[in-house]
Amino acid sequence: MSVEKPLGISGRIAKTFLTTEITPLLALVGLLLGLFAIFVTPREEEPQINVTFANVFIAYPGATAQEVESLVTTPSEQIVSELVGVKHVYSITYPGLSVLTVRFKVGEARNDAIVRLYNAFYSNQDRLPYNLGVMQPLIKPKGIDDVPVVSATLWSENPGLTAADLLNVAHSVEAGLQRVAGTREIKSIGGLSSVVKVNFDPARLSSYQLSLDDVRHALASANASANAGELVKNNQSVQLQVGTFLTSVDDVSSLVIGVYQGAPVYLRDVAGVQLTTNTPAQYVAFGHADKGANPAQQYPAVTLTVAKKPGENAVDVAAGVIERIEQLKGVVIPDDINISITRNYGQTAEEKAQTLIKKLIFATLSVIVLVLFALGRREAFVVGLAVVVTLAITLFASWAWGFTLNRVSLFALIFSIGILVDDAIVVVENIHRHMTMGGRTLKQAIPLAVDEVGGPTILATFTVIAALLPMAFVSGLMGPYMRPIPINASTGMLISLAVAFIFTPWLFLRLFKNAKLHAEEHQAAESQAKGPRYQALFTKILSPFLNARAGRGKRVGLLLSILLLIGVSVALVVSKDVIMKMLPFDNKSEFELVVDMPEGTSLEQTYAAMQQLAADLSVLPELKNYQLYAGTAAPINFNGLVRQYYLRSGANMGEIQVNLVHKSERSRKSHDIALEARQLIAATAKKYHANVKVVEMPPGPPVMAPLVAEIYGLDYARQQAIAAKIKTVFAQTTDVVDVDDSVEAAQAKWTLVVDRAKAAKLGVDQASIVADVQAAIAGEDSSYLHSQTRKNPLPVRLTLPASSKSDLQALQNLKIRAASGELIALSEVTSLVKAEREQAIYHKDLLPVVYVTGDAAGEADSPLYGLFEIAAALDKAELEAGNNGIEQFYTAQPANPYQWSLKWDGEWQITYETFRDMGIAYSVGLIMIYLLVVAQFRSYSVPLIIMAPIPLTIIGILPGHALLGQQFTAPSMIGMIALAGIIVRNSILLVDFIQQQVAAGKDLQQATIEAAAVRSTPIALTAIAAMMGGFFILDDPIFGGLAVSLIFGLLVSTILTLVVIPVVYYAYNYQQQVNKPN
Repeated sequence: MSVEKPLGISGRIAKTFLTTEITPLLALVGLLLGLFAIFVTPREEEPQINVTFANVFIAYPGATAQEVESLVTTPSEQIVSELVGVKHVYSITYPGLSVLTVRFKVGEARNDAIVRLYNAFYSNQDRLPYNLGVMQPLIKPKGIDDVPVVSATLWSENPGLTAADLLNVAHSVEAGLQRVAGTREIKSIGGLSSVVKVNFDPARLSSYQLSLDDVRHALASANASANAGELVKNNQSVQLQVGTFLTSVDDVSSLVIGVYQGAPVYLRDVAGVQLTTNTPAQYVAFGHADKGANPAQQYPAVTLTVAKKPGENAVDVAAGVIERIEQLKGVVIPDDINISITRNYGQTAEEKAQTLIKKLIFATLSVIVLVLFALGRREAFVVGLAVVVTLAITLFASWAWGFTLNRVSLFALIFSIGILVDDAIVVVENIHRHMTMGGRTLKQAIPLAVDEVGGPTILATFTVIAALLPMAFVSGLMGPYMRPIPINASTGMLISLAVAFIFTPWLFLRLFKNAKLHAEEHQAAESQAKGPRYQALFTKILSPFLNARAGRGKRVGLLLSILLLIGVSVALVVSKDVIMKMLPFDNKSEFELVVDMPEGTSLEQTYAAMQQLAADLSVLPELKNYQLYAGTAAPINFNGLVRQYYLRSGANMGEIQVNLVHKSERSRKSHDIALEARQLIAATAKKYHANVKVVEMPPGPPVMAPLVAEIYGLDYARQQAIAAKIKTVFAQTTDVVDVDDSVEAAQAKWTLVVDRAKAAKLGVDQASIVADVQAAIAGEDSSYLHSQTRKNPLPVRLTLPASSKSDLQALQNLKIRAASGELIALSEVTSLVKAEREQAIYHKDLLPVVYVTGDAAGEADSPLYGLFEIAAALDKAELEAGNNGIEQFYTAQPANPYQWSLKWDGEWQITYETFRDMGIAYSVGLIMIYLLVVAQFRSYSVPLIIMAPIPLTIIGILPGHALLGQQFTAPSMIGMIALAGIIVRNSILLVDFIQQQVAAGKDLQQATIEAAAVRSTPIALTAIAAMMGGFFILDDPIFGGLAVSLIFGLLVSTILTLVVIPVVYYAYNYQQQVNKPN
């Protein structure tokens, strides 16, 4: 009488939950948790990467760039570098201003980081020379939540409406939008604010014996009012108000500013006073693709941007904002003003989420259909419900981990479908096999069937987790971007294991509770379970290799052939048949033109160039609309946040935001359209000497530019000269475009030099001269008009008329009042000296640096190839950087700052760091898999056999990428890493079955063939299930590489595993027997 082997942990779990009433309740709770997660998890298009950085602005009026660098920038950088958690410190030093950018490491808590930064500056105030005129630091924190989720552009075809009118309406709309729940910063870009200009006439001032200081004093002193207290009279308290504010233009023009020959002198006697608009410092315009009218027509515009609060659902906030805008139409927004939604990240997030959820459902249904055809209708129902419960609990776990519903977290679930279903398929298939074997009731057979595959299933589950989980620790920006994949997939694997042991057996029993086969049916069913066709097939395939001595040559030939295939596959990368890239371009509905005119270009010239550039783009059939931003930055996206486009303000700068029709309405991808746009604008860019970059939204973490060369050295002028030569090499390199550098074009500068001795003799101080000249040219807000209705203050600006500002000789006729009361012309104490304006000085991590940047656009479409081509050219170039030339650094900052060096940065750096970390994660995963398998099989050699199929995935992955024209990217690498765990589970099922059969007394050769025949069904089912999940993400521009890795890697490695593992395991055991002493 045989004694049954006691059940293991999996069998005991299945037996415990097989008849208990709690099992269906647990499944129901899991489904409810999933529904809860779907409704409460915020939806976003991209993962929220916690990037904390801050800009620090420190003004030092009048100082040269070199003086600011020495006295302000360098001490400030030293203060900041002492902080814990700082990754990089960047700075740009201009004449009179230092701008620092402090970038903290990814994951640093925003509030803590900013508090530390504030403390650093305010506890080190003694290290900055405030006594010399250095101003207090202005610290502006920045983060992902500063990116607007909605932008709306106000424009009108009514020529009577000005940019100032649009801005007034925009300010009114701001107040309405601020009441929408979840909104944060709301601001308007463009338009012209109102101002009361006091255009003084120096000649008329001097004719009345008045100076500019007299006007300034009159404006400031006349606009004073205060509550003087209360008077008590007749037992009543009466409030006393002293003075009234200036409230109208008449009040200003009627001010008495002095007395001449006994008569009052009014402000209107010496200056023109009018309510007008500011001198334009920026132009914003709107154009649309109205092919029926003039496609180049552009209208003055103002763009409203709305950001959301941290943790808020972008979909809900965007919907609330747009709904409120509709409510304001006809109330605050006049009928003759159009408002176009030019950005809606809530809508794109919702569309992406809905699309991926549909794909998730279809992927689940496809797996159920697969099981339906392979095992049967009821088995398919069991597997399907198990997958649904697993996905529901995984969604809840994803919300608990703090992830949002975004493209990466949902792709993680779709990618995981084929893995999550594995446990259920293996368990159901083995229960199905035991049921058809007969001899026991189903209630008796289920625990035994679960226990038989429980050990290898647990091990296989943990091998997949071991392969995936180390990827959660990838550093840099790419880490948090891709983190939902390893975390969600690993969590889902654990949940699927629990569901397979707890819920799946219970449900199977309920659907098959009366099933029991008689002994007569047993043999036929068992034969069918093993599959006579599979048995014959694998006997035919494997027998030549399993012949002890005669098959040795065939075994060696098989292994050599596989090694050759691996070598040929790897050669595809070397031959560029498979292109390496960080991430492929996404198919977005927007891109930007970033315009840089030569320094010194007027705003009007910049605007004219941009208008022509926009007109060039109007021929694009996919164009929806565009917005021009001359002299200011467009609404930033995540790319613009990291590249700090929000700091782009100046007469020679501009951006054109290009919006395309929805991708469902066009056949071309946005990247192809951007490539054509680059060709369309080339002639105009050349005509205006403009540097125009076509900037696409990167699919992952942004960088300064795809190609960045940082030049370090001891002499900044020579660094700039070397940068010019390197820039030439960039421009001459194939497929390298958008070449630029950080060197400014030469600009003229006039200095009004004060003769201090003469000025002192005449009683004129230099500070008064500086103040009056600054007021005359830049304007001075000497007072303000008070209003009960205006949202923003209305300044009274003292300035020279615009026609006089360009006449430097006329400026010198301006008169200053001396200490004696006499009026002294500036020409008597000053002289004009022409010079060249100082260049801005760039630093990175406390070292002076000059940048050369570029992009790649061509056949390879990857900046890595251009980088190495440029690097090779620079090795041969004569850069005159010193006796030893210039040393190039690829992965680390130059170790010696006192020698000429070049550091490659940009996409290369993030690619290197990501693939380095993924390689480490892959290695750690393989080590963990090895340790797990050693613990299970108690052998050092058998785990190596089980892991042998891992290199086989390369035979499928790389040729698959070449066949479909896909680039090998970070998602491709993720698929490759995941395959290590998936393919090992197949090996475990095979080896475990062989050992069970040998232990039962079967011959090694027979057991090996039988293992391939019997286990081929669950192995094929799980592989096809995973491949089906891959098919649903194959068309995605970002994660298509992951799908290719899964589909082709699984296809090839699964087929080869069913041959290689039996052959290698047989060869190993045969050799062990040969080596045993008689």
